[in-house]
Amino acid sequence: MPPHLLCLTKAAREPKIKTSSDKGVSVKLSVITDEISMEFEHALDVMLEYGVKGAELRSLWGTNIADLPEDQWARAKKALDDRGMVVSCIASPMFKCDLYGEPGDAAGQTHQASARNLDQQMELLDRCIRAAHYFGTPFIRVFAFWRRGELTDNIEADIVRAFKAPAEKANREGVILGLENEHACYLGTGAQIARVISAVNSPGLKAIWDPGNAFCSGEVPYPDGYEACKEYTIHVHVKDAVMEDDKPKFVCIGDGKLDYVGQLRALKADGYTGYLSLETHYRPGGAAEEGSRQCLAALNKLLPTI
Repeated sequence: MPPHLLCLTKAAREPKIKTSSDKGVSVKLSVITDEISMEFEHALDVMLEYGVKGAELRSLWGTNIADLPEDQWARAKKALDDRGMVVSCIASPMFKCDLYGEPGDAAGQTHQASARNLDQQMELLDRCIRAAHYFGTPFIRVFAFWRRGELTDNIEADIVRAFKAPAEKANREGVILGLENEHACYLGTGAQIARVISAVNSPGLKAIWDPGNAFCSGEVPYPDGYEACKEYTIHVHVKDAVMEDDKPKFVCIGDGKLDYVGQLRALKADGYTGYLSLETHYRPGGAAEEGSRQCLAALNKLLPTI
């Protein structure tokens, strides 16, 4: 068994969700719910149409999970329980902030999260840990600071230092921080997050692998980025993209430049049992729900062939 699979938690060992495959292929699918709708219950109902039982929580009813009043947690939990669904990950905005100094203009999407400076991040982590415990997931998604220029050795060393205390706290609290490679942040590739996770060297810090973000960062997602970070990967985001006028454009799964056949086969061969969580960013005609529907249909068609 690959070493990274030894740390899989109860949530990662839940029964796999069957696709509509006549070959009986099974996989655990998840969606970041606001990629369908801010109306949480409606998003869950759409997910169920495609056999998806895992919900990744980022923004609900127009408010980021980090800012959502706790009296709304009970409404969300009831909606999940009523549908027999579980939370795959708390998609927090932790460390989507400036590494140095006071908050500046956001360098990327904040998804309705309040701006916070570096000194406020441990308080944010406390709240996200409470949310993770409440919703029964061990995973909290985190980032590596707004990119304000090229990543240097000194900046990378400061990022490692910044993660030491949060990773130790996460480990004490029985949760895992999933460091996502994000092209608007300093660590946009699989190779970069792997270096930092290795340097922090804590069971409280692992990787959320996003092949689409790696593509946007100029890395070959599969095999290059995946091979670099696979030993740390506990959660996988799914999106597809092409380059248009030297900028990434998000498209339906299977219509872009990412090798998802190779990527999914590699995950299967490596014994990955976590979630594939759709974060499509694809908006045909500006319609988030339609983009997610197309991508879920494409995934359910693709997965049986893997």
